[in-house]
Amino acid sequence: MDVSDVTPQLEQLEEELSKAQDTLKPLLGDIGDISNKLPLLDKAKLYVLVAYTIESLLFSALRLNGVETKNHAIFTELTRVKQYMEKIQKLETPAPTRETAVNTEVAARFIKADLGDNKEIKEKLSELIAKERAKAAAKATEKKRPAEESTAEKGAAQDGGNLPKRPKRNASKKKK
Repeated sequence: MDVSDVTPQLEQLEEELSKAQDTLKPLLGDIGDISNKLPLLDKAKLYVLVAYTIESLLFSALRLNGVETKNHAIFTELTRVKQYMEKIQKLETPAPTRETAVNTEVAARFIKADLGDNKEIKEKLSELIAKERAKAAAKATEKKRPAEESTAEKGAAQDGGNLPKRPKRNASKKKK
């Protein structure tokens, strides 16, 4: 290989390195000064990314030198930094908010207890409660899977229909 063939590639490498230095110049300064200007979450991201960069460069250098990195301390440090990155990611993406559901039967009971003296309101509430119970029953039958219904029917046919009831246990009695 001639030296004349490598010269243009070296010049291009030098140009690219100078561009990289200009781009990284703000980060190559004092990290404390840079982080003081940032909000708390961005500061945590900066520190974690710098730590990850250093650890991954060390990891790569060890791999290039033929060192087994699975049992090396650098591997545990990399996993620790990755865990911090995951924690920051969890903070950035909040958990989905749970929609509040109103239990209409309970609300109707509260209203009925407070306004039960008024006959008109009592009748309307009774109608609303009946409608809500009908809706709930309709939803419950829709949600049932056909397989559950067929197995329940088969079980009843095989067992002869009615099974004897178990006697109830009285939990308040103490055993002797």
